[in-house]
Amino acid sequence: MRYIRALNILFDRLKMNFTENPDRRPQRSIPVVKPELTGFLSDKSQAIWFGHSTVFIQAEGKTVLCDPVLTKLFWLFTLVTGKRFTDELPVTVRDIPRVDILLLSHDHYDHMDYKTIMALKDKVNHYCVPAGVGMRLEKWGIDKEKITEFTYGETLEILDLTFTCTPSRHFSGRRLNDRNKTLWCSWVITGKKTNLFFSGDGAYGPHFKLIGDKHGPFDITFLECGQANDFFGQIHMVPEKAVQAQIDLKGQLMVPIHWGMFSQSNPNWTGQIERLMLEARKKGVPVATPRIGEIVTIGDDNYPNRQWWRDYR
Repeated sequence: MRYIRALNILFDRLKMNFTENPDRRPQRSIPVVKPELTGFLSDKSQAIWFGHSTVFIQAEGKTVLCDPVLTKLFWLFTLVTGKRFTDELPVTVRDIPRVDILLLSHDHYDHMDYKTIMALKDKVNHYCVPAGVGMRLEKWGIDKEKITEFTYGETLEILDLTFTCTPSRHFSGRRLNDRNKTLWCSWVITGKKTNLFFSGDGAYGPHFKLIGDKHGPFDITFLECGQANDFFGQIHMVPEKAVQAQIDLKGQLMVPIHWGMFSQSNPNWTGQIERLMLEARKKGVPVATPRIGEIVTIGDDNYPNRQWWRDYR
């Protein structure tokens, strides 16, 4: 029964995504910014959104790469997402400097990409992952000594940064028969002067206020803002709820993620960010809207806020 249900879910997703919607994708390819990473390690903490949920962070001189997908996605996954919205990526694996911490929120293909992780293998000092994901990395040949697994509430201090595994409302699995065999999570990254939150994937829930009360306020948050419709409503966050999550977290500046690179649902591709911006204006929530590959300086009031996607609708 479990396999039949999984196959039915996959069929429903394929049927939904192949249903014609001319606004599901941009009318033309979205250009990317090619960041200069040689100067990324500056005296100011910075972050770069590489599209979807891949974020590269420089926090107090340490580099943290979150949910990296820097190659073509696994072919089966692209049956659901379709092609990227960009003809190229802002960086290649070769461009990435040494990574102090590689952070994973869960094991889905669009967050834990085998080809990217293997190509980065010799550049990564340590991996912080939710429970069960470490075993996957070990099977891929990653040194067990470099991996720390977490359950909710557990922390690790490394290189003067503290990583705390916090809850998320999502699920995990890479095959039809391994659903929820590993944990999924969000992350708090705390330095001496900087406090950040990375949501990974997940629907809205009371955990955001609990995280905000215990670990906030946050200088910057990276929050998923879309791909949620009736089908995904219990595992992804609708834009209006992302704004509420930011308020619950006591976040100072939000960078929306999980949009702008793939289509995992059938609504208009700009609808999620437009709804988020409208709700953010109503609630007085500051939102940075960097182009893919554009640097955001953490703690700087001068952040990118142009609604660039309107040029590609």
